Amino acid sequence: MVSLEVELFGIRFENPLILASGINDKVPEQWIRAHEEGAGGVVTKSIGIEPRKGYDNPTIVELPYGLINAMGLPNPGWKGFLEMVEGYTFDFPLIVSIFGGTPEEFAFLAEKLSDVANAFELNLSCPHAKGYGMEIGQNPENVYEVVKAVKDATDKPVIAKLTPNIDDITKLGLAAEKAGADAVSAINTLKAIAIDIYARRPILSNRVGGYSGPGVKPVALRAVYDLAKVLDIPVIGIGGITTWQDAVEFLLAGASALQIGTAVSLRGWKVFREINEGIEAYLESEGFSSVEEIVGLALG
Repeated sequence: MVSLEVELFGIRFENPLILASGINDKVPEQWIRAHEEGAGGVVTKSIGIEPRKGYDNPTIVELPYGLINAMGLPNPGWKGFLEMVEGYTFDFPLIVSIFGGTPEEFAFLAEKLSDVANAFELNLSCPHAKGYGMEIGQNPENVYEVVKAVKDATDKPVIAKLTPNIDDITKLGLAAEKAGADAVSAINTLKAIAIDIYARRPILSNRVGGYSGPGVKPVALRAVYDLAKVLDIPVIGIGGITTWQDAVEFLLAGASALQIGTAVSLRGWKVFREINEGIEAYLESEGFSSVEEIVGLALG
């Protein structure tokens, strides 16, 4: 009998697939839908201190091998988030994504939202919101300070979401680990742009966005591989995971769990079930009894 169950930072997940923070996780109904369709856990849309409307349309460009998006971190703010989840109970791990401009803002959010979060993911990597995300997360010292502040503010597990828009992502991972992070997730989107050749201007209202989808998979896989080689804490793989073969590659590269976002937009919610079934069949055919047995086998 093959088991897809994984345990991360003391939390049990039915399987290694987690809905990624992005464009399909704004409201509880989407989180519940993801779980019903086979996700073992969910990461929320990033929550900040104040409500944000986000950027004007267009905010998404579809390409042959993925999407470029610049949503502008739209969210209801922490108070609105608590109102939104009031009355809901979730029978799956809920990881709350938070963002801020300073370590103190991150710590404030973690303290205010600890009662509803099973864990926190720190958005240190959004490539298109001025003053947030990547602008903070490209500096290992900033990563250290933010993680440490959040760890001091909450007893919930803390995941640092890392940007690939840097010369060496392991510097960020090591800084997060040193500060006490319970895991890292990698990667967030690649900084990108698309241009309308007839309007002769960038398509997105923000001009620059983040590229995600199948086209980023080799970059994400390399980042996970590099991080898994140097870190003692779990690595959660993100980036272009669309098929069960993609998922197995990430597991072999050292990912302990996987986040899926753009594939939901491109292939629908069924993608969770399809990938789980593929992983299960692979494990069975290759003589393994659990997901954890294959994590990191390609590191060598």
